[in-house]
Amino acid sequence: MRYSTASLGRIFIVRLEDGDVLHEEIEGLARQEGISAAALIALGGADSGSRLVVGPKEGRAERILPMETILEDVHEVVGVGTLFPDETGKPILHMHTACGHQTDTITGCVRRGVKVWHILEVVIFELTGTGATRRLDEKLGFKLLSP
Repeated sequence: MRYSTASLGRIFIVRLEDGDVLHEEIEGLARQEGISAAALIALGGADSGSRLVVGPKEGRAERILPMETILEDVHEVVGVGTLFPDETGKPILHMHTACGHQTDTITGCVRRGVKVWHILEVVIFELTGTGATRRLDEKLGFKLLSP
């Protein structure tokens, strides 16, 4: 286990609107407002055509090959995530959502492009006093949190 500490900074109340792409809007807001690190919660709707990373193709492979699914209809969404900068200072959102439609639920990461259906509410809890970043892990092939 690796860890560091942080303090609570500002809190942002955000309403994303129809057609917005979740990770693009949140990362853009982070750049605009100078949010370096944050914890986030989200709820609302995801539109059909939204893309989710739904797990690795092989659980114990040397290099992780992500699988993707596309939502075929509108889904209810609840999500939780973190935002930390990469090595260049670019804010990177890592958020997983559970997306439900009738009795079916799909859970996955929003990095491939979750489009908002009408409204998606996000509360961003800024974290200050941390030097945590996301750094590329060559072996796994994606950016890991380095507290």
